[in-house]
Amino acid sequence: MHPYKIAIVNSSSFGKYFPQQLERLKKIGEIEFFTFDNDISGEALAAALQGFNIIIASVRPFFNQAFFDNKDELLLLSRHGIGFNNVDVIAAKKHGTIVTIVPPLVERDAVAENAVANLMALIRRTVDSQEAVKNNQWTQRASFLGINITGKTVGIIGCGNIGSRVAEILKFGFNTRLLVVDPNINQDWAKKVGAEVVTLDYLLANADIISLNASLNESSRNLLKDREFSLMKKGVYITNTARAELVDQNAILKAIDAGIVAGYATDVMYREPTLNDHPFVQNSKILVTPHTSAYAIECLQGMGEKCVSDVENLVSNKPLENRVS
Repeated sequence: MHPYKIAIVNSSSFGKYFPQQLERLKKIGEIEFFTFDNDISGEALAAALQGFNIIIASVRPFFNQAFFDNKDELLLLSRHGIGFNNVDVIAAKKHGTIVTIVPPLVERDAVAENAVANLMALIRRTVDSQEAVKNNQWTQRASFLGINITGKTVGIIGCGNIGSRVAEILKFGFNTRLLVVDPNINQDWAKKVGAEVVTLDYLLANADIISLNASLNESSRNLLKDREFSLMKKGVYITNTARAELVDQNAILKAIDAGIVAGYATDVMYREPTLNDHPFVQNSKILVTPHTSAYAIECLQGMGEKCVSDVENLVSNKPLENRVS
């Protein structure tokens, strides 16, 4: 019997497109796929995964202190992604669990390109106009009016690994004026691309388009709420491929109703999966996609490769890269 049991938790893509990665894991131990509700308690999650000493985990559910307090046999939690907001890394370290993430560059292009793709689909109403054609409503084409991105003022909130790439695409692809907000901004990069490093209030008051790319922490949670929306130019478009919790849901719905926000594209939701009765899905000015920003072949291959390598290195007593605990 193998000494290792590997749980693949809440991942809809791992092993699907690159089955050879699963075959490599099968040589190491028993594999089982699990899907849990986002809100499952730490105790219940630990009980359901009893005996599994390696986990490859998606962005949900939450591996909190209660989980680790009941999961001392866990050797490795390898995140199938670059974030670790759903993992209590302090508790993991206390219980001797190694937590690893995917290197940021693996997801950089895929997520940034999707932020721009969703933005363009939103602004030019691509989905709406396609539905009109499907419904034999070609003559409604004059109603699908958008704006140009070219020459507009773009605000990037969070200008690290992915935000900087979004900024580059919008700056050099569309000749935009670039405003950026980030407490850890790379000044050399900002100078190179011609970005103006500004305050959040200035960005909100001047941007025609906003891209949310900030990491989620207590200072950025509900970063955009009623006050911030009140500062924005009327008719602003917003794209979010970072975290849903950066935006107060009720506040943005009010801002849309007031005409402040012309459209919101989000690839992330507070609760995933999101059902079609959600106010965002029901709103004609909001484009919701099912957390697919990383769904590019190159990105998924790289993410899976990193997770498999983590497991192989663990059992071979080799160093693991991109450790966060």
